[in-house]
Amino acid sequence: MTSLRFSAKSRRVAATLGAVSAGLLVLSACEKPSPVATVTFGSDSVSTDATCYEHSKNLGMKEAAACALKKSTKTIKVKSGETLRVGVDPKVAETGWALWINGQQATNPYKKTYYSFEGIDLFAPQQGQPAPKTLYVSVVEQDEMGKKVKGVWNFKLENADA
Repeated sequence: MTSLRFSAKSRRVAATLGAVSAGLLVLSACEKPSPVATVTFGSDSVSTDATCYEHSKNLGMKEAAACALKKSTKTIKVKSGETLRVGVDPKVAETGWALWINGQQATNPYKKTYYSFEGIDLFAPQQGQPAPKTLYVSVVEQDEMGKKVKGVWNFKLENADA
C-alpha cells in the first residue's frame, strides 16, 4: 500500500476551495434584497428597505396593515408647511403604491416612481385635539384593488414644531 501525502500547498488550495464553495452555498441561500423607498421633506431625506416584502407571493391586506403598524427607526423631522415627497423603485411603481398613515390607507395607489404631496399638513390638529408629535407613514406596494400587496416601507415623522 502506498500512503498519500499532501504538501502544505495542496492543503491550502483545498482549504481555499472549500471556503469558496461554502461561501457560494451561503450566498445562494440568501434572499434578494427588497427595493428601497425614500421620503423627503425640504432638503432632508431618509431611505429604507422594506419592513415586510414578498418577492414571489403577495401579502394580504391584513398582513400589510399589521406590518404598517410596526414602528420604524427611520426618522425624519418635519416642519409645518413642508412638502412631502416620496420616491420608490420602478418595480414598486409598476405594481402601484399607496401612502398609509398610522396603519390606515390615506391615498389611492400611484403608478409613479416619484410623487410630491404639496399643501398638506400632516400634523394639523384634528377635532380639538392638539397636533400630534409623531406620525408613522408607510409606503405600501399595492394594486388599485388591494389584491396584490407586495411590500411595506415604514417611516417615523416627528413634528419639528411641537
